[in-house]
Amino acid sequence: MEMIANAWLVPFFPLLAFVLLVAFGRQLKESAAYVGILATAASFVVALLIFFERFGDGAKDYINTSFHWITFAGQKITMGFEVNQLNAMMLVIVTLVSMLVNIYSRGYMQGDERFPVFYQYLALFTFSMLGVVLSPNILQLYIFWELVGVCSFLLVGFYFYKPEAKAAAKKAFIVTRIGDVGLFIGLTLTFWWMGSFNYSDIFDKIQTGAVEEWKITLIGILVFIGAVGKSGQFPLHTWLPDAMEGPTPVSALIHAATMVAAGVYLVARMYDLYLASPIATEVIAYVGGFTAIFAASIGLTQRDIKRVLAYSTVSQLGYMMLALGAASAAGYVAGTFHLMTHAFFKALLFLAAGSVIHAVHTQDIFEMGGLWKKMRITGLVFLVGCLAIAGVPPFAGFWSKEEILVATLTSGHVDLFIIALIAASFTAFYMFRLFFLTFSGQARGGADAHESPGVMTMPMLVLAVLAVVAGFINTPWKPALGEWLTNGFTMFNAGEHGAEHAAPIWVTLLAVGVSVAGIALAWYMYGKGTIPKGEGGVFYRLSFRKYYIDELYNAVFVRPLRAFGKGMYVFDVWVVDGLVRLVAALTRGIGGVGARVQNGQIQTYGAIAFIGLVLLLAGLTIAGGYVEQWRTIFLQS
Repeated sequence: MEMIANAWLVPFFPLLAFVLLVAFGRQLKESAAYVGILATAASFVVALLIFFERFGDGAKDYINTSFHWITFAGQKITMGFEVNQLNAMMLVIVTLVSMLVNIYSRGYMQGDERFPVFYQYLALFTFSMLGVVLSPNILQLYIFWELVGVCSFLLVGFYFYKPEAKAAAKKAFIVTRIGDVGLFIGLTLTFWWMGSFNYSDIFDKIQTGAVEEWKITLIGILVFIGAVGKSGQFPLHTWLPDAMEGPTPVSALIHAATMVAAGVYLVARMYDLYLASPIATEVIAYVGGFTAIFAASIGLTQRDIKRVLAYSTVSQLGYMMLALGAASAAGYVAGTFHLMTHAFFKALLFLAAGSVIHAVHTQDIFEMGGLWKKMRITGLVFLVGCLAIAGVPPFAGFWSKEEILVATLTSGHVDLFIIALIAASFTAFYMFRLFFLTFSGQARGGADAHESPGVMTMPMLVLAVLAVVAGFINTPWKPALGEWLTNGFTMFNAGEHGAEHAAPIWVTLLAVGVSVAGIALAWYMYGKGTIPKGEGGVFYRLSFRKYYIDELYNAVFVRPLRAFGKGMYVFDVWVVDGLVRLVAALTRGIGGVGARVQNGQIQTYGAIAFIGLVLLLAGLTIAGGYVEQWRTIFLQS
C-alpha cells in the first residue's frame, strides 16, 4: 500500500508545474514545455505504479480523509483522496494522455507568443481533472469539477483575440453551468437526506434501505444532469463542437481524457446509487442512446475536420452512457472500458487532425485530399484511429463497442440495441468519409504540405499502438479488466463479477457487418466516387445545420433572456440609479443653499436669527391657541 498511500503525488506534480510556470513562465519562454512534460511524466509514473499495485490480488480501497475542513450541521466535512479500481484506471488514462499532449504541444504551439501561458493552463487543467478522479466525496469532486470548467473556459478561449474563440469559451462555460446547477442541487439533497457527502456513507445508506427510492431517483437524475452538461449529452451538447476554437491539443485533452470524461466518470462513480433506481438508469440509457445516434447523424455531413471529430465524441459519450444505463455489471464494465479505449483513439485522431491542420493550414476537408503520399505517418495513425472508432477487429474500439451492444441487448433494451447498431454504421461512414476526403484522391489544397516533426509524430505513434492493443485487456475469453473493475461491488449479484456475458456470434458478425458496410459506402461515395453523394437533400441540410438546435436555443432562450437583461439594465440605470441620483442631487442642492447662507457676513447671520425668532414665536402663538382649545375640549368631556 506504499504507493497508494502517496496517491496525492499524482495531482501534486501538475499543480507544482502550474505554480512554477506562473512564477517563471515569462523567463522560461518555450522551455516552459519541459516543465509541463516532466510534471505529467512524473504523475504518469506514480499513477502506473498505483495501477499495478491495485491490480494485485487482495488490494482494497484506500481512503485518506485526514484533513478536517469544516463542521456543518453537526457533520464533519473532510477532504482527502481515495483510490479504488475505477479511479486507478482513470489516473493512468488522464496522466498518459496529458503527458502525450504536452509533448505534442511542444511542436504544435511553437512560436506562439503565449506559449508559457498555454502550458500553465494545461497543467492546471490536468491537476483539476486528477482532483475530480481522486475525490473521496461528492463535495470535493464538485469543487474540482468547477475548476475543470474554468480551465476549459481559459483553453477554449486561448485565442481570445478571435471573436469565435471568445464566443465558444463563453458558450462552453454557460451551457455547462446549467448542468452544474443540477449537480449542485443533487449534492445538496444528498447531504440533506443522507447526512454525508462521502461516497462510502451514501452507498451504505442506500444498501441498508435508509433512503426511499424516490429520493434516490431524484438525486440520481440531478447528478446525471451535471454529467449531461460536462459530457455533452443532448440537450446540453451544443458547447462541445464549438469548443473546437481552442488549439487542437486542447481539443485532444478535452475530448479524450479530461472534461468530457468527467461526466461518464461521475455516473460510474455513483453507480451504487444508480443501481438502486431503475428510473434513473432508464433515463441515462435513453438519453445516451438518443445522443449517440443524433450526434452521429450530424457528423455525416460536416466539413470541418475538428467538428466531425467533435460530433463523434458526443456520439461515443452517448454510447458510454447507454452502456451505464444497462444497470448491470456488464453495462458498468462496457461503459468504463469504452471510456478507456475511446481516450486513446480519440486523442490519436485529434492529434493527427492537428498534424494535418498544421501542414495544410485549413480545417475544411474539402480543401484537402492527396495527403497520404505527403504525410505517411499521420495518414497511417489516422487510419488506425478510424478503424478503432469504427469498431473493426482487432482494434480497441471493437472490443469495447461489442461489450456495449451485448450489455444493451442482455438488459432487454432491444430498441436501444438497434439504435446503437445504426449509430455504429454512421460512425464508420463519417470517419472514413473524413479519411478518404483528407488523404486519398487528388490534392485540393496544401501544396506545400509535409510531415510534422518528430515531437508531434511520436505521441501519435504511441497512441496508435494503444488504439490497437488496449482492447485485449478485456476480451470475451479473458475479461481481466471486467473482473478487476467489478471486484468488491457488493450491489452486483453473485456471478456477475467480470461481466462475463459471451457475445452471441450473430451480434459480433452484425456489429462488424454494419461497420464494414459504412466503410464501403464511404469508399464508393468519397473514395472512388461511383455513388452520388446526395448532397442538397432535406436530410443533408438538416444534418449539416445540426437540426437547427442552435437557432432554436437562440430563439427560445438566448434572445428572450438577452431582452430581459436589457430591460433590467434600463430599469437599473433609469429607476434605481435615477432615484440614487435624485437623492444625491437634493443633498447637493441643500448643501449648496447651506453653503451660500454660511458666507461669514454678520448682517446675514443677524437677519436669519431674527427671522428664526419671529417664526418660532409665531409657531408658539398658533400652537398655544390650539393646545388651549384641545385642553378645554378634553376637560369638558
